[in-house]
Amino acid sequence: MDLSLIIKLSSPRFCSFPFNSYPGGSSCSASSNTILDSWKDILRQHAEDPYRFFTFEVTYGQISPLGVSQRGILINGKFPGPTIDCITNDNVIVNVINKLDEPFLITWNGIKQRKTSWQDGMHRAVGGFGAINVRARAVIFVPYLKPVEEFTLLISDWWKSDHKTLQQTLDSGNTLPMADALLINGHVQSTSFTTQKGQRYMFRVSNVALTTSINFRIQNHTLTLVETEGSHTLQESYESLDIHVGQSASFLVNLNAPLKDYFIVASTRFTKPVLTATATLHYDGSTTKASLLLPWGPTYEIHWSMKQARTIRWNLTANAARPNPQGSYHYGTIPVTRTVVLANSAANINGKLRYAVNQVSYANPETPLKIADFYNIPGVFHLSSIKDSPPSTPPVIGASVMGFTLHDFVEIVFQNNEGTIQSWHLDGSDFWAVGFGSGQWNATLRKRFYNLNDATTRHTMQVYPNSWSAILVSMDNKGMWNLRSAIWPRRYLGQELYTRVWNDEKSSHTEYDIPLNALRCGKAPLN
Repeated sequence: MDLSLIIKLSSPRFCSFPFNSYPGGSSCSASSNTILDSWKDILRQHAEDPYRFFTFEVTYGQISPLGVSQRGILINGKFPGPTIDCITNDNVIVNVINKLDEPFLITWNGIKQRKTSWQDGMHRAVGGFGAINVRARAVIFVPYLKPVEEFTLLISDWWKSDHKTLQQTLDSGNTLPMADALLINGHVQSTSFTTQKGQRYMFRVSNVALTTSINFRIQNHTLTLVETEGSHTLQESYESLDIHVGQSASFLVNLNAPLKDYFIVASTRFTKPVLTATATLHYDGSTTKASLLLPWGPTYEIHWSMKQARTIRWNLTANAARPNPQGSYHYGTIPVTRTVVLANSAANINGKLRYAVNQVSYANPETPLKIADFYNIPGVFHLSSIKDSPPSTPPVIGASVMGFTLHDFVEIVFQNNEGTIQSWHLDGSDFWAVGFGSGQWNATLRKRFYNLNDATTRHTMQVYPNSWSAILVSMDNKGMWNLRSAIWPRRYLGQELYTRVWNDEKSSHTEYDIPLNALRCGKAPLN
């Protein structure tokens, strides 16, 4: 099957770009002809900004990240997949050729698809991931000195088992076993980055794991955090930093250590045992290999991680996608129109393990939600299918959709009453990560724990075990947007819902029309 996708890039950011085999999802399987030439014509007629074209051929192939040959998902024959490098305001057209024996979706983590939820994909299976780097236009001031070179690091967990075996494990009602290893750019320890002593380098690090938070560090070097998922941060220095599933961070590193090689280290957080992957920071001219001991990293220290997360703050004077400073948007003064509390839970439904949000475990209907909404098809979903706060009713399976009015300013609290860390990703909008806390959330905690001045904007938010996290989000992007666990087994078994952001204006100023290559299936009309 061929499919062409268009992405309008409106803000600079670095993020994971999972190109994913998706064993779940809607029943749409109709094929479409490649319409790349059509997109070119449309862009030439209507787009003043540059456009870039990519073709991704998705195949199975033999890889051996753990030293034993196994099947992996490749993009253009590569594992990890290719990196997309582009500039803000670029129009990116990706032509995807799926040669797998199963459906395939792409999720554009960290990219805010303005006014078009038609091409909003979902999460990933083992393999098939890459990175997308969106840099600021020349007219936008970047609040740090230019590095001599940039490196992209994709940190992933890995299993010896085939992805279909892992899928069958979940389908049978069992939890996934712990991963067998942690990888940096597809390797446990053989990746190397060559550098020059005395120079400054950018390390763009993304956690593309299915299940595990990681801690990142470089032996004998300090990390200066400058960006998280498109937000310029205050430039705090760290010996190491926690990066949770689906999150990205960019660091400047000055290479002023003695001339030798050093370990770059990623290790799992909140797991037993702790998995570790290493790469090599090679100083050009060095003849001395990196030596043990590896630099210390936290293992299960929850309070340490939560305290560190509070130190990541917005640079209020830095420019974002536009010439105006990030701090010119005073999110903390905007009245909240609605508060939603979402509690995740593990449930036994019909004798099998499921995961739920406010007691509803999501299952895709035969007709895709966005198609059903566009054609006003009854009986596919109901806006009352999920409550604004956790109910005391038994868990059920359903198509969870929560309705919002365009431009609502919403407080969402993620309540985690389980003993494992959670990670939540919202498509269609970024949000302010305003607060973290232990135990049960209540309204009195806002004054004590909320940062209403310089919290960073993100797309993915961690929630610590038996704790809560709060975000503020402007629902300013019309469409049907996925809100899900970024932890793949939990999403696959139902820990997700959709936010329907709507108004009654039918206009391209608020939402683009249905694409030419949209797949109409289920109860949808064929044309």
